[in-house]
Amino acid sequence: MKKERKLALSFRQLLTIDKPERYLGNEINAIYKDADKVRLRFALCFPDVYEIGMSHLGIQILYDMFNKRDDVWCERVYSPWVDMDELMRKAEVPLFALESQDEIRDFDFLGITLQYEMCYTNVLQILDLSRIPIYADQRSEKDPIVIGGGPCAYNPEPIADFFDLFYIGEGEAVYDELFNEYLRVKESGGSRRDFLIAAANIEGIYAPSLYEAKYGLDGRISSFSSKIEGVPIKVKKVIATDLDKAPYPEKPLVPYIQVTQDRAVLEVMRGCIRGCRFCQAGQIYKPVRQRSLDFLKCAATNILDSTGQDEITLSSLSTSDFSNTGELVHWLIDNYREKYVNISLPSLRIDSFSLDIMSRVQDVKKSSLTFACEAGSQRLRDVINKGITEEDIMRGSAEAFKGGWSKVKLYFMLGLPFERDEDVLEIAGLADRIASNYYDTVPKEERKGIRVMINSSASFFVPKPFTPFQWAAMDSAENFSRKAHLVKDAMKSKLNHKSLTFKYHESSVSVLEGVLARGDRRLSEVILKAYKKGCIYDAWSDLFKGDRWDEAFKESGIDPAFYTERERDWDEILPWDFIDIGVSREYLYSEWKKAERGEITENCADKCSGCGAAAFGCGICVKERTISK
Repeated sequence: MKKERKLALSFRQLLTIDKPERYLGNEINAIYKDADKVRLRFALCFPDVYEIGMSHLGIQILYDMFNKRDDVWCERVYSPWVDMDELMRKAEVPLFALESQDEIRDFDFLGITLQYEMCYTNVLQILDLSRIPIYADQRSEKDPIVIGGGPCAYNPEPIADFFDLFYIGEGEAVYDELFNEYLRVKESGGSRRDFLIAAANIEGIYAPSLYEAKYGLDGRISSFSSKIEGVPIKVKKVIATDLDKAPYPEKPLVPYIQVTQDRAVLEVMRGCIRGCRFCQAGQIYKPVRQRSLDFLKCAATNILDSTGQDEITLSSLSTSDFSNTGELVHWLIDNYREKYVNISLPSLRIDSFSLDIMSRVQDVKKSSLTFACEAGSQRLRDVINKGITEEDIMRGSAEAFKGGWSKVKLYFMLGLPFERDEDVLEIAGLADRIASNYYDTVPKEERKGIRVMINSSASFFVPKPFTPFQWAAMDSAENFSRKAHLVKDAMKSKLNHKSLTFKYHESSVSVLEGVLARGDRRLSEVILKAYKKGCIYDAWSDLFKGDRWDEAFKESGIDPAFYTERERDWDEILPWDFIDIGVSREYLYSEWKKAERGEITENCADKCSGCGAAAFGCGICVKERTISK
C-alpha cells in the first residue's frame, strides 16, 4: 500500500490561495529519498515565485547534481507568493521544502541563488518564514548553513550579514568538496565556526563573518581584511573547465502549471566573446567554453524523452557565436520536427546566417525579431563596445524584411557613461530609419497592406561590479526620466511615427538596483528595515514600495546617491575587490579608459585582449590568436 504524502498545509488551506500547485511538489522527475538514510540535506532556494524559479537552469543543474550523491538529498523551496505568505503567518506554519514538506530550519544547508538584487528582501522573507535568525551571527549550531551563489554573489557585501557562506563561481566545481568537509567537521564533533573556517579555505568559498571592512571619514572603504590568520584575503572564482564532463540534468523537473520558461533547455556554451563594457555576465563567465555536438545531441535526446516537452531552447549569452549552431539546429529539425518539437533560438545576432536559421524553425508571420542595439548612435555603441554598426543593423533588418518579418523590437539603454542628448535622440532616429528601410526593401505589392512595426524599449543603465563601468557614476532618477521623455517626444516627430512605439522602465527601481549592486555591508540595515516595512517582491512593479525604501534609507542615515551618483577613482577600494574572477582589475580599468576615448576592443575570438582569464587554461583561451597590446 502506497504511503500517503505528508503535506505541510491541508488541502482546505491550500484551496484558499492562488495556484496551490506551487507548494505541492510531486512534479515529473522530482526526486524522493529516505531522510533517515542520507547524511546531508540541502534546501535549494530561488527567492522568487515558483514560476520564475522553476524556469532557472542553474537550479535544475544543482538539483540533479546534488541528488546523484547517495548521501545527499536536495529539495527545493521558492518564495511563497503574498497570499501564501499571509496564510503561513496566520496559520503559524514554518516554510517547508516541496519534496518532503519538512521544515527548512531542519536542513543542513539552505542554498539561495542570487540572480537579481531586487530579490534581496525575498531572501529575508525566506529566512523569516523558515524561523532561521536573519543575521548569521545570531544562528545556533542547530540552524542550517545559509549559502548564497549566482551573479549577485560577485558583490555579496550588501547582504553579507545574512549569509554564513557565499559560493563564488560555477556550482559544478567545488560543492562536492564543500559537502565532504561539512560531513567531516560534523562527524568529528566540530562547531559551526570550525566548518566556516574550513570552508573558507576551499577555493571559491567566502565566509563573510571571518572578514571585516573599515570605513574612512569620507564614507569609502579604508581597508578590507580577514579577521583570523590562515584565511585567504582573496577569494578566487571556480569554474567547470570542461563542460562535457560537467553534470547536466538528463531528467529535468517538469511542472504541472505553466512557468515563465516552459520548455527544455540545452545550454550550448558559457561566456561571451563580445566584450560589451556594460555586461557583467560577459566578464564573470569568462572564459568562453563550448559543449561538443555529440554531448548536446545526447543531452537533447535524454531531456526530450524524459520530459515530453514540445519545445527546446538553445541557451547561452550569444548563441550565434556557438560554432555548431547550424549543425545542431539542422539535427534537431531532422529528428524532432515530425514529433512537433519547436526549436527556440534566443540571443542571436541579426545577420544572414541567423535569419536563415530562424526562418527554418519558426513561423515568421507570428514572430518579431529583436535587435539589441543598446545605444542609438554609433559613437555611443563604440563607447560601450557593442560591436555592431548602423550598417550591420540596416543590413540585418533588410534581410529580415525580405524574409517576411514585419515586426522588429529594438532594445536600448539610457544613462550610459559618456552619453549626450544627441545620442539619446538618435534612438528615435534609428527606429525611424529602420522603419524606412522596410519600405525601401519590400516592394509595395509584396507588403499586402502590412505596416511595419518598430517597437523600441529602454531600460536605465545600472553599473555592475566586474565590468569596465564599475567606476562610473549612474544617472539620477530625474535625468533618466528626462531622457526617456526626450525619446518619446522625438518619436512623435518622425516620418514613420505611426509605425513607432517606445516604452521604458520605471527609474526608481533601477536606482535602487544601482545602490544594491555596488553597495557595501552598511546596506544590510537598510534592507532589513525595508523588509520589516513590508517590502518583498521588489522586482514586481505592482508590489514595489519605493516610499518605504526611502524611509529605510533615511532611518539608517544612508544617502543612496553615495552609491550611485559618484564616479569612483582607480585607487578606491571597491566592496568586491577581494574577489578574483580571473579578469584583472587593470584590464577592466583600461577598458574604462578606452570607453572614455570611444575606442573599441576586438572580440576575443579574433584577438586576445589579455584580460587574464587565460589563467584558467581552458575554452577559447587555449586557442592560438594574436594578443593585443
